[in-house]
Amino acid sequence: MRPRLPKDFVDEPFSYHQEVVVDISALTNLGSGLGRVDGWVVMVPYALPGEKVRARVWRNKKNYSEADLLEVLEASEDRVEPVCPLFGECGGCQYQHLGYAAQLRWKTSQVEELLEKIAGIENPVVQPAHPSPQEYAYRSKITPHFQKKREGKPLNIGFLRAGSRSIVDVPHCPIATEAINESLPTERESVLSGRRKFRKGATLLLRDSYDGVSIDPKAIISQKVGELLFQVQAGEFFQNNPFILPEMVEYVVGEARGEGIRFLVDAYCGVGVFSLSASPHFEKLAGVEINSQAIILANANALLNKIENCAFTIGQAETLFSSLDFNPELTSVIIDPPRKGCGNHFLETLIAYGPQKIVYVSCDPATQARDLQILLGRGYKLKKIQPFDLFPQTRHIETIATLKRG
Repeated sequence: MRPRLPKDFVDEPFSYHQEVVVDISALTNLGSGLGRVDGWVVMVPYALPGEKVRARVWRNKKNYSEADLLEVLEASEDRVEPVCPLFGECGGCQYQHLGYAAQLRWKTSQVEELLEKIAGIENPVVQPAHPSPQEYAYRSKITPHFQKKREGKPLNIGFLRAGSRSIVDVPHCPIATEAINESLPTERESVLSGRRKFRKGATLLLRDSYDGVSIDPKAIISQKVGELLFQVQAGEFFQNNPFILPEMVEYVVGEARGEGIRFLVDAYCGVGVFSLSASPHFEKLAGVEINSQAIILANANALLNKIENCAFTIGQAETLFSSLDFNPELTSVIIDPPRKGCGNHFLETLIAYGPQKIVYVSCDPATQARDLQILLGRGYKLKKIQPFDLFPQTRHIETIATLKRG
């Protein structure tokens, strides 16, 4: 029996569920293997560069097709056995089948490609991705989901299925810390037994910290970075790989420093991790953050760590520059925006202020490349790009760009 054709399926260059043999040559920045069949691009998740695979086409787009992996005919020497039995079902990880050294190489090359294509930088020099000290058991926060219980059906508590909106049941997550995995069965049982009651579906929180595992998003917890202790609201943003975070913070602070640099601006400062860590190296520091609770905690963290040269204010990042009395010639600015990157208004305000140095921390190299294109066209030069692998086994990578005026 022929498979039922989806309503919006375009029947060229391949028919629905047509099987093709693909030589995979690269990985996309979304984690799929990329190859060609008679010159036509075919993307195959879980296929690796150097492999010949058999795949089944399920969608034809304008410039490429998407296909499911059926069989690896010739395996890459970088292919390894995934640690998680749910790999390929659960959408949380994309690279457990790829050896860690190869993950780092491909993430580095993907950053290079984005800088070339989006920022227009010819032959960008990207430093090799800095590895995480732990390849597994590193993630200090997970948020398992579940949907409304349906009569006669098991309740799955876990994460979205790859390529779907349904939820895969995840009783154990190998990239989460050991403490989280020790607490997870209890939290799952509290939902399954009805001890914790929810009218609809919900999202659980397990946040591992200096104080243990918290399940209350509003709880104030402690996180240690280097020699400093930070108070954080458990449900709010804080980097989720505490094993590599001190190295990344030290790098960012080192890049912000420089001969003649006396002042530091920490835009999107959160609870003050970068600015408070940098405080011994600057005369004065100013941080700004739209989240009022984060600013309350940033000021509390300054008191907690007995740091007196940092001032934190609530507001949009771009509002800080108009009230700043730091000479831009003597100032570095650290920016760590959300995944969507910086808005044009912020970039224009930053350029008008004209700091001597900009250190741009990003969790999305694509939006960072877009913003770098603007900065590079307005008087700044890119000095260095350093990726940090905060998220082993996944397609995600943190990148830090250092720019200097002139």
